[in-house]
Order: sequence, then structure tokens, then C-alpha cells
Amino acid sequence: MYQIHCLNKISPIGTDRFGENYTIGADLAQADAVLVRSAAMHDMELPEQLLAIARAGAGVNNIPLEKCSQQGIVVFNTPGANANAVKELVLCGLLLASRKIAKGIDWARSLKGEGEQVSKLVEKGKSAFVGPEISGKALGVIGLGAIGILVANAAEALGMTVFGYDPYLSVDAAWGLSSSVRHARSLDEIYANCDYITLHLPQTPDTKGMINAEALAKMKDGVRILNFARGGLVISADMIAALENGKAAAYVTDFLDDELLGADGVTPIPHLGASTPESEDNCASMAVDELKDYLENGNIRNSVNMPAVSMARAEGLTRICILHRNVPNTISLFSGAVGNAGVNIENMQSMSRGDYAYTIFDVSGELADDAVTGLSGMEPIIRVRVIR
Repeated sequence: MYQIHCLNKISPIGTDRFGENYTIGADLAQADAVLVRSAAMHDMELPEQLLAIARAGAGVNNIPLEKCSQQGIVVFNTPGANANAVKELVLCGLLLASRKIAKGIDWARSLKGEGEQVSKLVEKGKSAFVGPEISGKALGVIGLGAIGILVANAAEALGMTVFGYDPYLSVDAAWGLSSSVRHARSLDEIYANCDYITLHLPQTPDTKGMINAEALAKMKDGVRILNFARGGLVISADMIAALENGKAAAYVTDFLDDELLGADGVTPIPHLGASTPESEDNCASMAVDELKDYLENGNIRNSVNMPAVSMARAEGLTRICILHRNVPNTISLFSGAVGNAGVNIENMQSMSRGDYAYTIFDVSGELADDAVTGLSGMEPIIRVRVIR
């Protein structure tokens, strides 16, 4: 029986997938795994027996990743589960960047009380909110992950010429990208050719502040920029300066700071990308499935701190799962120890990720408890689990 602790309210569409071998407990100290959305975990004392944390969403800034890695706690996220919800908000952002819709709505509401004059005032004042159509314009999509690909494909279907840039585009992701999307080989190519630019990449030391005065100077005059990825990708002061001098025509973002609020040309949106019931259900279901596969089978999919290792279970075999440091000769060390335990290795997989690695052995024969204890005491090993 596994005990799951929920730090936030999680959609029952997801938690109902746990089944009879699981209980949802209120005590973190007794939990085998944690489900979380936005709750901050950095100051929490993580119990020794905790095996995994699943974030029902993509970002994991609220989880102490290195601390988890050192304790042998696998951290999962749910990439792509909210991709459609974010895509739809980005498409809304494209129109908001073009047509001054938000300002027009605010102005229209200000006409309350004008009585029979409303229709005449609307016809007289609507010219202040003129903006271009997106069809026929060029859109640069920086970052072609789950969200970026959906945005690129949708924009192309709406009649835009789409340039995509992602030096780390995976083969699997490329299969989902429309053949009409043009492959940009550099950011400068995006800047030089695109009327609209939308950001869909993580914030790293390399990408933080990437949209700055220098980058903006390379862009077309009147460029319209959308940021539904991470606030730190754009330097707010440089963006506001570009709006004031006419280099940029609009900035739409759901990452707000005090400097942006009230700035002319900025459309500030609450962080609503994943705020749909469908997205919450999808994220919860994916997070639960990841936890179940790890707890029951030792398989790791979509971890942000450990390598991906997945191997089908074979009937009658015992599975040994080893989280360990990525140091030389560990596989031969483990294989020898398993062989000395009097069992036969039938299948094995091992992968590394940075300083950490994960190895699975499927063995036949009777595995004694003292053999497991011996494995646990080896220097490179962080955690050993046996799944029968």
C-alpha cells in the first residue's frame, strides 16, 4: 500500500486513477510520494522514505531539486499536459497585440451613461483602436517544445508565415511540426524577418534577459512581442523603452511586474496559461500515471532531476532499482554484487544525467534481504528499491 500526500488541491480526474493500492494521506511524514502544483517546498523537511514528487504542471521552481537528488527522490513534471491551454492563450495574445482590443473594451465601457449618443460615439472613436490583421504577417516562434509547436502550427493555419528557432529541437518534436514552418538558423534571422515574436523556452543563465536593448535593436520596427514562457526572458526596462520610442508596437505577457503595469503598449494578463479545467485534469492524470509507473515498476518518465529509464516488466522476475552517483565502473560493481547474491540478471538498463544515474536490473531467483542491504551500503548508491 502506497501513501500519497497532496500539497495542493489536485483534480479528482487524476487522483481517482490511483486505485485500491493507494491512500491519499494528510501526513507528509508518512508519504511515499507527493503531488504538488504551486506549494513551496524549499523549506520543507522531506521524509527519508519519500520516493517521488510529481508536479502537476511544467515548472518546478517550487521544488528543491538538488536536495531531492541527494536524497534519492525522483521529481517529475508534466510537459505538454497544459500545452493546448497555453497555445490558445498565445493565439489570444496575438490578436490582443494587433487590434488594441483590450483598450477598445475599456473605452467602450467608459461610454456608459451616454444614452442615445453611444452608437455615434463608437463610430467616431473606433479609429483610435485600429490594428493590423495577423494573416500574411511573419511570426517567429523561439522554442519548439510542446507549446511552441502547437503555436507554430496554429499560426500557420491562420495564414501567418512562421519561422521557428530551436537549436535543441528533438526528432520526436520535429515530427509534429508543420512542414510549412521555416527553419530559422539563428535568433538574428527571427529578429530580422518577423513582425511578431513569441517566446516558448525555459529561463536559464543563457536565456535570462535575452530580449534586451541589443536584441530589440535588431528587430523590425513595430515588432510585437509575446512572452508566455518566463518573465526573466525579457528585460522590462528595455521593453518599455522600445515601446516608448516606437521600435516595438506591443508587448503581451502573463508575467507581470510593477514596472510593466500601466506602461503604454503593454497588455498585462494574469498567469492564466494552464488555468482551464481540461489542463488541470490533464496535468493531474499525467502526474499520477508517472508516480504509479515509478512506484510500481521503477520506470522514470519526465523526470527533471533523474535520467529517463523505462523497461517493460517480465512476469516472475524481481526488479532492483538503483539511484546512484554517476561515477566510473558502477555498473560492473552492481552486476558483480547482484551475481554474488545468487540471482541471474535477465534484463538491465542504465542511464545517467549529470551527476546522477539510474540502473534497473530484472533478476530471476530468490533475492535475499541481506543482499539488498549489501547493495545499499555501496558508496555510489543513493537509494535501492526492490519491486517483486
